[in-house]
Amino acid sequence: MLFNSISFGIFIMIAFILYYSVPHRCRWCFLLIASYAFYMNLHIGYGILLFMTTVLTYVLALCLEKAPTPGSRKKYLLSGILPLVLILLFYKTAGPVIDRLNLMINAGRLAMQPITVRILLPAGISFYFFQSIGYLADVYRGKIKAERHFGYYALFISFFPQLLAGPIGRAESLLPQYKKERPFDYGNVTYGLKLMAWGYFKKLVIADIFADVVNEVYDNVHAYVGMVLIVVTVMFAIEIYCDFSGYSDIAIGCAKLFGIDLMTNFKSPYFSFSIREFWNRWHISLSTWFRDYVYIPLGGSRVPRWRHCLNLLITFLVSGFWHGSSLTYIVWGALHGLLQIMETLVRPGTGKGAAAKRRKHLWQLPVTFIVLCFTWIFFRANSMQDAGWIISRLFWDIGRPLNYLQTCIISLGLPRVSALGMLASVAVLALYDALSLKYDVINVLSRQKFFIRWPVYVLFLVVIALFSHKGVATEFIYFQF
Repeated sequence: MLFNSISFGIFIMIAFILYYSVPHRCRWCFLLIASYAFYMNLHIGYGILLFMTTVLTYVLALCLEKAPTPGSRKKYLLSGILPLVLILLFYKTAGPVIDRLNLMINAGRLAMQPITVRILLPAGISFYFFQSIGYLADVYRGKIKAERHFGYYALFISFFPQLLAGPIGRAESLLPQYKKERPFDYGNVTYGLKLMAWGYFKKLVIADIFADVVNEVYDNVHAYVGMVLIVVTVMFAIEIYCDFSGYSDIAIGCAKLFGIDLMTNFKSPYFSFSIREFWNRWHISLSTWFRDYVYIPLGGSRVPRWRHCLNLLITFLVSGFWHGSSLTYIVWGALHGLLQIMETLVRPGTGKGAAAKRRKHLWQLPVTFIVLCFTWIFFRANSMQDAGWIISRLFWDIGRPLNYLQTCIISLGLPRVSALGMLASVAVLALYDALSLKYDVINVLSRQKFFIRWPVYVLFLVVIALFSHKGVATEFIYFQF
């Protein structure tokens, strides 16, 4: 059941009505049942794995908290983390390994029959595994107490708005919310609906439309050269941002319908002045997870300079591998690690005070965006060979500017109306993100007079209805991770 499907719209309406129809003491149970129904609608086996993960980490957290010695506490911690990591490694690597073996079999290097087994990554497994690992680590550190109520903990792991692709929640924030009585709040509900509408606009009107062009070029890169590769790479940067931040907006807005506040996951990341700032604004729940549970345990910045740089590189290599075992993802992670190291060496100091004192120059915005687009080539390319082709032919025939531009226009083959529509949607996106740096745009709009705000609401709904793919519920990009 995808967020952008009709079935989800029906599901959320029924869940919303029933949620406020049952007594407060039963609402956690209703949300838990709804979450499992939502998840098992994708595949019944997914619910079994989710439940087993929940039971394992719930029991180990209680044992960990009661363990008498540091050694036994660590043993319980590793007993919870290692199985989850190994399962995740299996799902991340088994498919590519089988594909590689089949290539070798087809090439005659191995005398055996092709392997026909397909290993499919269960939807959302990375996100709820990370949430479970973070919970165990926080209990181990004494940051939180182990949750005694199994139902509340099960809901913490399975809450359906964030289950498939985050934001990755923290127990200290979410568990108290599930226990607190939350009466119907008109303002909270309408805010959630507006945020969901904005998320759908980003997904359906921008990401899905851009994806048609991006997929055509990146899946047939050898048929294209020159400026079209630059344009499509920028389009992918916009696509992946709108796809993933659109999902996050829908998830956060959906949670608000039930009185639950999820953490902000994106803060206008393409308005960053550096790569470090970008990662403070992009997929915040995941980047802070890697910071707290990978980077800091490695020593963080409280170590000699060379070790600090190594910690940065390892963290981003792990991040790259988390996205996939393909070499393209590893290179993407390594590039971001190296860029962070370069910024650290050129501009030392990582504290908030040091960051605040750094002077920002306007030229840093476009330079940062260009560098980010370059790294996105590796993220999107189907292979290192494709990535090499794209990079080597970005400026093909640039010596003849008019021909360089004309070839791009012909290669894209976009009707004028479609091109103008894409530019207009990006302009709206840029305006919203620029304003959101200082204001809560939805709140500001909500305070306007009726004859100002309602035409905007209606216009957005009309645009979503007219320009989205009709009858097609495309998956969100991060479901594959």
